[in-house]
Amino acid sequence: MKFRVDRDVLAEAVTWAARGLPNRPPVPVLAGVLVEADPSGTLTLSAFDYETSAKITVPADVTEGGKVLVLGRLLADISKNLPARPIEVATEGNKVQLTCGSSRFSLLQMPSEDYPTLPVAPDPSGSIAGDLFTQAVAQVSVAADRSDTLPILTGVKVMIEGSTMTLLATDRYRLAMRELQWNPRHSDMSAVLLVPARTLAETAKALGASASVEIAIGDAAGGDGLVGFEAGQRRTTSRLLDGEYPKVTSIFPSKVETSAVLETASLVEAVKRVALVAERNTPVRLRFAESHVTIDAGAGEDAQASEAIECSLNGPDIEIAFNPQYLLDGLHAVGTQFSRMAFTQSSRPAVLSGQGQLDAEPDTSYRYVLMPVRFGS
Repeated sequence: MKFRVDRDVLAEAVTWAARGLPNRPPVPVLAGVLVEADPSGTLTLSAFDYETSAKITVPADVTEGGKVLVLGRLLADISKNLPARPIEVATEGNKVQLTCGSSRFSLLQMPSEDYPTLPVAPDPSGSIAGDLFTQAVAQVSVAADRSDTLPILTGVKVMIEGSTMTLLATDRYRLAMRELQWNPRHSDMSAVLLVPARTLAETAKALGASASVEIAIGDAAGGDGLVGFEAGQRRTTSRLLDGEYPKVTSIFPSKVETSAVLETASLVEAVKRVALVAERNTPVRLRFAESHVTIDAGAGEDAQASEAIECSLNGPDIEIAFNPQYLLDGLHAVGTQFSRMAFTQSSRPAVLSGQGQLDAEPDTSYRYVLMPVRFGS
């Protein structure tokens, strides 16, 4: 095998393929990236760990076709740090030689015959705008559980009915739900799937720069238990999580007693400052009254902080406490100039949504439900 490729092209391709490689693979070959050079002038890089797969095809000047398996992360690190000049790659015996200017690297080939076969590339079930896909996944995945206590909660539940797609995630302390429109191949399409949140977030971030992302679901993806994503020459698949996702939508309050509209940036900065004195697992308290909210943390002999900002209040005064990081996660995810917080009681979940202007209607396409924290009087 022998080919010549632009440094930036190779670095970007290897980084994409190797991004999901396991730190401690169950078998050594799963730490590798499969590099296949086609005499027609393309270079394909693939990675697979039995759960997720990634494949990307880029142009290259191929003198001699072939395929090799090399350590993925090592190849990515080398490619990114080489001079901004073309890279020449050639096999010599059981080694892969990389030459870029005066830089030379020699990598050991791994046994490519032991590498597992990647899942069959799925046929798309529909498409969605890349920027919309990235935003929606980021808004929801922030609420997914990051521990393995209840593996089912480490996923994002994706519900599809026709052209409406709903994403949902929760870790039992907060819940995020985003409703958006996509372009299904069949208008009567209906599906429910549970995608690992980490995989979905990384995929959305990597593919979001594309104008459109193709999504393959269920049988269209070559069988149940698999979902595929494709944009340009980048393709990836992921195994779905098994199990019954808890029926958590009932947590949304059926009525609102008090609502407050605040400037998102002002609230974020105030919470950040006040939370500096909040020890681990200590909440920040929000006291809504008239035209302002007072945010404070700390009590007794501990360090204390307090700050007040303006808000537009509708309903009776209310005092409520939240985990500051969970509150900040929701405020960052809203993505609008103003945020609307809706309450029933200080002991009941609050709902955070976005609002473009102070006197506009709230945008309920994204809702972030936050469980309050008990606090002393």
